[in-house]
Amino acid sequence: MSNERLRSALLASGMTVQALAEEIDVNPKTVERWITKGKVPYRRHQYATAAALKVDVTTLWDDDRAVESAADLTKAEIVTVYPHRHTVPSGLWREIYGRARRNVDVLVYSGLFLSEDPAFHDLTKAKVEAGAQVRILLGDPDCAAVEQRGIDEGHRIMGGKIRNALLHYRPLMKSHPDIGVRLHDSTLYNSIYRSDDEMLVNPHVYGIGAYMAPVLHLRRLPGGGLFDTYANSIEHTWDNARPITDQDIASITGV
Repeated sequence: MSNERLRSALLASGMTVQALAEEIDVNPKTVERWITKGKVPYRRHQYATAAALKVDVTTLWDDDRAVESAADLTKAEIVTVYPHRHTVPSGLWREIYGRARRNVDVLVYSGLFLSEDPAFHDLTKAKVEAGAQVRILLGDPDCAAVEQRGIDEGHRIMGGKIRNALLHYRPLMKSHPDIGVRLHDSTLYNSIYRSDDEMLVNPHVYGIGAYMAPVLHLRRLPGGGLFDTYANSIEHTWDNARPITDQDIASITGV
């Protein structure tokens, strides 16, 4: 039995099956089956679809699996979990940031792997030129929290990694001053990579580097709270961070 409510909502939104599939990260044939065969999606896909079409989920599905509680909504915001950062598909970082229209945020201590990626530099330039807000938050290399994080990982080079990241970002800051780069002295419990209503969260685990720790792929849903918890952390850290100074640059270049 077909789902005419979903078909109608899709038509009313002006979206195509292909566009909806790309928005919620499923195969277009899967969306077709939801419409033509009345297949009921997983909970997270129900809410992702409702959010994309800007309707209530019960408008599209009223089966007994529909998500109703805040706890279920929060679970539905989890797209997937990777056991280690190095197992995240290499292209996913660029894909997520490539979809950004409003917000590109990076909250890390060093995030050295990202600062070394020329494609990320090109992407941030394009996003800020298109009107998006781009903010990169790095740890203050001389603060106590950075020193302690290095010790927790079993080394004392975290400050040096941050200085390397600053060196990589220096040309970006000079050519595109609208790209915000600040230093923070926060005790970070997670590295957060946000693109609009999507993010990758890399929890910090005592005794291992971030590349060995898990990564949560989240997508904001109306009524959920998990995404906003991490998004608020970015805002709070940004508000309490400081701009890069000439002295910071001199400390890494010797000039």
